[in-house]
Amino acid sequence: MQSKLHTSFSVVYFIVVIDTIICSSIEKLMPMYYFTKPAILTLLVIYFWLQSTHLNKRTRYITVLALLFSLIGDVLLMFVDKSSNFFIGGLIAFLLAHLMYISVFLKSRNKNANPFSIIVVLLIYASGLFYLIKDGLGEMLIPVLLYLIVILTMAITAFLRKRLASSNSYNLVFAGAIFFMISDSLLALNKFYETLPLSNISIMLTYALAQYLIVSGILKQEH
Repeated sequence: MQSKLHTSFSVVYFIVVIDTIICSSIEKLMPMYYFTKPAILTLLVIYFWLQSTHLNKRTRYITVLALLFSLIGDVLLMFVDKSSNFFIGGLIAFLLAHLMYISVFLKSRNKNANPFSIIVVLLIYASGLFYLIKDGLGEMLIPVLLYLIVILTMAITAFLRKRLASSNSYNLVFAGAIFFMISDSLLALNKFYETLPLSNISIMLTYALAQYLIVSGILKQEH
């Protein structure tokens, strides 16, 4: 029963994601984009809340906060063409979402896990990204650096769940964290480096997949 419900939710979820991509790509359908994009995280919030009764309250509530902050960020980023303040607001919202995820991941961390290798890899990755976008940051230098540190920390804490959370839960969450980094990297490159071809598709797909995998992984925790 649970498997069928998850499959049904997954189908609906990715249909909405595809609809969002289509609506963002066709000018005549742009009005629908303002409904379909927020619907992505709204679906995740509802699904997670209904399926997470087996989790402890702290994990459950903080994950919901992460999703709600993400939803706020999604809405704000839809209006960046109106004012740069919307981008800053979206950045803050997603920074808070990552902090919530960090808190959830640390709750199920393996204290014996050695994060040295993943830290080195992520620092090399982040250094390369920063090198590409630094000249276009301007007054956004400090906020973007802070955000970069937080999302790296989110990925590292996802890694620290290794061998404590079930392998299925760990793999899903860690893959989701990596896809989140990829999505944000594409967004940063598109905004601060150069316009990427089909950026609306790549950013949305990686972002939606990231949130889906993280939520699916958290739901597979035992408590």
